[in-house]
Amino acid sequence: LNQEILNYSMYASIAIFLILVWTLPWKGVALWKSAKNKQLGWFLVLFLVNTLAILEIIYLAFFQKKENT
Repeated sequence: LNQEILNYSMYASIAIFLILVWTLPWKGVALWKSAKNKQLGWFLVLFLVNTLAILEIIYLAFFQKKENT
């Protein structure tokens, strides 16, 4: 039983690490762009809600203000 618990905790730690590696860059870019564009509502939602980067990707793809090129 103890070995099973150790195996479970090892896999859980790896899963948490992979989730962080996936989520943090998306969250960082989305927060930065929403702050830069003065979109306070989006900033607060992105900061407070964790959706495993789904909401961040939706924001970046569809709702951020487009830059003039």
